[in-house]
Amino acid sequence: MPVPVIAVFDIGKTNKKLLLLNEQYHIVFEQQTCMQETTDDTGDPCEDLPLLINNMRQQLAAVLTMTDVEIKAVNVSAYGASLVYIDENGEPAGPLYNYLKPYPEELSARFYSSSGHREQFSHQTASPALGSLNAGLQLYRVKHQLPSLYNRTRYVLHLPQFLSYLFSHEPFSEMTSIGCHTGLWDFAGQQYHPWVSREGWLGKLPPIAPTHHTTQVQLGDKTVQAGIGIHDSSAALVPYLLQFREPFILLSTGTWCISMNPFNHEPLTTEELQQDCLCYLRYDGRPVKSSRLFAGHAHEMAVQQIAAFFGEDPQHFKELPYDPQIAARLASSPEFSILALSRYENSSTAYHHLVLSLVKQQYHATRLVMGHTAVRRLFVDGGFARNNIYMHLLAKAFPEMEVYAATVSQASAVGAALVIHDSWNTGPVPVHLVQLKRYAETL
Repeated sequence: MPVPVIAVFDIGKTNKKLLLLNEQYHIVFEQQTCMQETTDDTGDPCEDLPLLINNMRQQLAAVLTMTDVEIKAVNVSAYGASLVYIDENGEPAGPLYNYLKPYPEELSARFYSSSGHREQFSHQTASPALGSLNAGLQLYRVKHQLPSLYNRTRYVLHLPQFLSYLFSHEPFSEMTSIGCHTGLWDFAGQQYHPWVSREGWLGKLPPIAPTHHTTQVQLGDKTVQAGIGIHDSSAALVPYLLQFREPFILLSTGTWCISMNPFNHEPLTTEELQQDCLCYLRYDGRPVKSSRLFAGHAHEMAVQQIAAFFGEDPQHFKELPYDPQIAARLASSPEFSILALSRYENSSTAYHHLVLSLVKQQYHATRLVMGHTAVRRLFVDGGFARNNIYMHLLAKAFPEMEVYAATVSQASAVGAALVIHDSWNTGPVPVHLVQLKRYAETL
């Protein structure tokens, strides 16, 4: 008998994955693709959207022909802060602009002068002023600087919803994408911010559907439930919310290291906004106070340089054991600098110092989201959860907390499957989705 599964596309900036999960949420198939970026109409790097679309369609068509599995549903987890403009025929009308694309300063000034005080607007929308990382400002740029694209656009879809639309052919908006520092949502009013209506966008933004919504679709000769997609950071939180009832903070590590406190419902303060805090929205529409640190990116760049300086393979650092004596010696050293590698006697010392500096920054970023919540547990998932040195130093930085490396194999994909569990899975949600390994301070 074929095994019932859900197909989940987990679309990151670098890696694109297709996973098949069975009813116990075990991965029974995984395919990973790395894609080169292309450039947009002004020469800035951006996702190669036509290539991504073709790859996803081909990959799903291939797994639909498998005889040992029966695909019951499909859903998408994807990065946020990215918009796809589709025309009357449902085809992309322009490039998928990169959220790191420089934002025109004069346009930013015009926007904030017309939307009220910048600080007040950021409070209302739980979105620090981040230029293109505020997806609403991307749409504002298109309307005011690219009228031809704007006029061709029938619907504006957040990336996770567009990628799901490829299979459902029904356009929707969804809360975790809208709440991803877009500047579009009034968190207190629980509706689009008034500026969205003033710009005349309500007709271009598809109706908001709940994250668990599915559409029955015909894919080849198979009838499948298609989800509407979910923002990947919010998806990664789902397994934890379903398994743990006591308050916790999830530190989701990757290119960005995001500290998420689903139990802190205090309004963002000015100080928090100035330090890059924001609120996401959970799959159930409740706010999650979060802080961001570009630590994964900084780590990757520095590792390449340390490896080159000492003539070693960058992979070598993945296996380095934690040395508490080196950490103790470095505790009072100046901050790590890639310009001062000659002061280290070996690559291990340099790497320990790099990670120590990143953990110091992470400590500050994570403390920002604690608020007055009685949080005693810190779960770390993603790349740094597998880094022994990082985990030991983090436990040392938070001696009053229980610090765990948390393992949910492919947490974002599992979260995307869980939110539509009732549409495809005949069994209960498994009890032990998350595996934990505790780290304690090492003297």
